[in-house]
Amino acid sequence: MSALPDDVRRKVLLAAFRMPSAQTMVSRKSSITNAFVGAIIPVVVPTHEEIEEVLAILEMEPDNVRCAFCGDISSEWDHLRPLVLKRRPTGYVSEIANLVPACGKCNQSKGNKPWRVWMASKAKFSPTGRGLNGIPKRLARLERFEKWKPPTQVDFASIVGTEEWEQYWLLCENVNEELRKAQQVADTLRTRIGDAIAKRQSGSLNC
Repeated sequence: MSALPDDVRRKVLLAAFRMPSAQTMVSRKSSITNAFVGAIIPVVVPTHEEIEEVLAILEMEPDNVRCAFCGDISSEWDHLRPLVLKRRPTGYVSEIANLVPACGKCNQSKGNKPWRVWMASKAKFSPTGRGLNGIPKRLARLERFEKWKPPTQVDFASIVGTEEWEQYWLLCENVNEELRKAQQVADTLRTRIGDAIAKRQSGSLNC
């Protein structure tokens, strides 16, 4: 880097560095809930004929599968309609009628938002937010896909029974409560460890 005034160089250096996000057990609450939902979601394996039909609807070739949302190379198949809303299952399952090829950026950005709303939004990494071309064509393909085969949606609670269903989600709440307690202990330990490191560094500077 060429010579720069100290204040400018300081700003450039600070902009170049990004501290990893602080992780807490409490911040894993949604992950725990998603794990409880994912653990009970049935998986319906598609036939090769169904895969061929979906790729044809999305205008893709088997050897060049692209993200249905942005057109980048696909890394996974994403649920078009979310499996979780308000920390409970929506009733959809993992089946090809509810799965489209996606890239990691789009999958993470969309989350459990309605796909049409998300695609048109300025959300980080959404197709519109990234200023991508060809969005109307991709919207039209996804709309054709939606009409191809209605996805399965059932009331899980009515199948397993209210009592067993409530007991299952009580287990989820208990896990999250134990994580909250563990985080309180972790906060204390982190402070003690940080203080010890600061004290050690201070002693080294004073030597």
